[in-house]
Amino acid sequence: MNEKKIFESQESRIETLEATIETNNDSIAQLQTQVRDLNYFSLLGNDNAMTYLEKMGYEAADVEAMVSDRIYDFNLTKGNNPLVPFEGMNGEMKINKLKFLNHKWILADFSDGKYWGEMILEYYFNEKNELELTTLGSLLYPQ
Repeated sequence: MNEKKIFESQESRIETLEATIETNNDSIAQLQTQVRDLNYFSLLGNDNAMTYLEKMGYEAADVEAMVSDRIYDFNLTKGNNPLVPFEGMNGEMKINKLKFLNHKWILADFSDGKYWGEMILEYYFNEKNELELTTLGSLLYPQ
């Protein structure tokens, strides 16, 4: 009789664990879909953008690192980051975060510690293979 209770208990536990595994697998599949959707607008998730850069002789990950470094290096200069089209009111405007949308555009977040905003940057390599950065549009959130 005791063996039967042990067996039933183990069977019940196995069923519970199998149900948990199935639920977890469903959750993982949903998260993978969300990640795929989020990466659609990213340089490293966009095959066309990566192919464009590869045809120019660049690796997308290297371009992303190089462009990011250049943009963040502007933060190290005294005063506002020159890419930010607003003067800091509570300090110097600096770029905090970048999101590469593709092989041409970047979404950037900036702040002076109190006021913040976002902007779209264009980046490309000119005929001399030099990196060019241009602010296309921006907004400053109201306080």
